[in-house]
Amino acid sequence: MTKTLIKGGTIISMDRKTGDFAKGDVLVNGTDIEKIGKSIRSPGATAIDASGMIVMPGFVNAHIHTWQTGIRGIAGNWSIPEYLGAMHAQMAPRYTANDTYLGNLVGALNQINLGATTIFDWCHNNATPAHSDAAIDGLRESGIRALFGHGSPKPDAKKGQTPFTHIPHPRSELVRLRNGALSDDDGLIILAMAALGVDFSIWDVVEHDFRLAKELGLIISTHVWGAPSRLNPDGYKKLAKLKLLDRRHNLVHGNYLSDSELKLVLDSGASVTVTPEVEIQMGHGIPLIGRVRALGAKPSLGIDVECNISGDMFTVMRMALQPQRLLDNQATFKKTRAPVSSLSISAREALEWATIEPARAMGLDRKIGSLKPGKQADIIMINGRDLNLFPVHNPVESVVFHANGGNVDTVMIAGKIQKRGGKLRYRGLADKMDRLERSGRRIIKDVKLAS
Repeated sequence: MTKTLIKGGTIISMDRKTGDFAKGDVLVNGTDIEKIGKSIRSPGATAIDASGMIVMPGFVNAHIHTWQTGIRGIAGNWSIPEYLGAMHAQMAPRYTANDTYLGNLVGALNQINLGATTIFDWCHNNATPAHSDAAIDGLRESGIRALFGHGSPKPDAKKGQTPFTHIPHPRSELVRLRNGALSDDDGLIILAMAALGVDFSIWDVVEHDFRLAKELGLIISTHVWGAPSRLNPDGYKKLAKLKLLDRRHNLVHGNYLSDSELKLVLDSGASVTVTPEVEIQMGHGIPLIGRVRALGAKPSLGIDVECNISGDMFTVMRMALQPQRLLDNQATFKKTRAPVSSLSISAREALEWATIEPARAMGLDRKIGSLKPGKQADIIMINGRDLNLFPVHNPVESVVFHANGGNVDTVMIAGKIQKRGGKLRYRGLADKMDRLERSGRRIIKDVKLAS
């Protein structure tokens, strides 16, 4: 196997046993990390000079609707009702399979460019099997690692049609993908379910979908609102009673869940993904960061929709950390009438929310999310000599508070270099971007957009 030796970098491993190194080396053998240490000799290995670089695990983006890449910059003033009305009722039905392919390809390449080596692609605009296949093709062509969350469209029902809330997840499609394109659970692209869940489907559909996920051994992720208007206010209690609520479940948002319900979900081993910037804008409610932590768990972070925000996980970390610090600081001041003596959350914990915690939520923490011998080599290098970072005194704080996607110099996924010297290795990007732009203009044409 080909060996690569990353030499002389500042290593943030995100693994307690491995630890961090002010200056150290990482030896990659094929797809895996073989050794991490202060000084490693490996004659014959291809050397990468990492001096001045921060070497760390790639970001794991736990929630993104990659198919929407071609319609960026239209939803910066949208509330959640405006988003649902314009996106799912008007624009989503216009998508061809090729539109989905282009969005997933360019969106995944952008994630790699910004330092994310893994995404949970929550693909809920699969009008036909061809749309699903095209989405998977786009992911695979990009070189990214992904959970492909197979979802279902959510158009407004026409007269005489069954509303999407009453339609079970299509078993035949999951079986087709499980036995075909996504049969390899050790591959870069793995199948998951992006289901309607307790808030957005009737109970018979909820039970059907969770049983199907258990039967097929799939992660089942759902959007949860938690407001009084939800379709199944006692849905999680019923799922727990049926032993259908466990670590395979990934709850996204859930801002209005009661404390008891949130505890029930977390106690089952399920994960909670927060998309703070979108939630703050669109009216989802206060992100669950503080409430999840208060129950002894840790959240995972995701982007959500690039139609209104950047796909940059650096920004998402700050949008998760600093508002929660504000809430915690204010709570302390309300009690003591004095400023806090120490902050409630460290920068390192915020970095966990974007690396090892989303890997755990996606069932991939044995493979990725930290740098450790035996794990796969999903590694990024951040240029600490860039003007906005230099000098680097505390590498974790530099990453969390100062860095951005433009500082990502090198990206390696399963031992393969996808970006080097600040440039993606993908060829033909200009053509794909031109095609994506034409796709997006056609999709948004004549749609009334909030200004």
